[in-house]
Amino acid sequence: MSKDDFLRSMLSDKVNMTPNGFVADQLSPEQFKDCHELIFDTLFEIHSSDISGIGGYGRFNEDGTPEYESGRAFLTDTFAEDKEGYWYNWREMFGTTVLQRDFFEQYYKEMEARIPYCEGRRYLVNNFTFFINMITDGKTTVGFPDWSYSGIGDCLIDFAIMDLNKPYLRIPELLMEYCKNRKIIIPDFKERFLCMAYYKGIDGLRWHASIDDTESCTSMMKSISELKDRIYAL
Repeated sequence: MSKDDFLRSMLSDKVNMTPNGFVADQLSPEQFKDCHELIFDTLFEIHSSDISGIGGYGRFNEDGTPEYESGRAFLTDTFAEDKEGYWYNWREMFGTTVLQRDFFEQYYKEMEARIPYCEGRRYLVNNFTFFINMITDGKTTVGFPDWSYSGIGDCLIDFAIMDLNKPYLRIPELLMEYCKNRKIIIPDFKERFLCMAYYKGIDGLRWHASIDDTESCTSMMKSISELKDRIYAL
């Protein structure tokens, strides 16, 4: 069974892997606010998928099994230096790129301290919810055609990616309002959101530094450093 077939077997009929529409990155802030509930509805539909037959955490291997036995292993191994491939000895970037050691280590520790809140939170996640990877008509349809990074993890990772992508859209603020209106309770929301955001934030920062994207690094550092105050104000 291919990964796509494997995913289709888990996903609800309400989740369209090949949607029609336009790239959600084209939505204005006003248009996004008008259709954000549709996007949130779809993410919650994805996260409600039955994964009872799947163990572990992290990105799916080609056979449909996650890579790691624990949430901690999934989050921390992302930053291992001895992994073969693109990130081998990646910490050398501290001296050769705009990646700042003090900043990275500060938010790695912030992430690590919050991992216990996310342990045991197992959901099917798309894990690639940048707006450029969403297709929508802005009214009735939204879908995520790219599932290459999908796996098992805390559902808040999908919302954290959206916020890191476009922090001015105020994703966690809208999500809290959405959950309140629908009487959805997300235990330990603030700490879990921060954990996922710091994880994706420092990983994204590392990527942009590796391609000498100084502008994106500066913007991401600002968003990451301001996030705690935003979340704790909710």
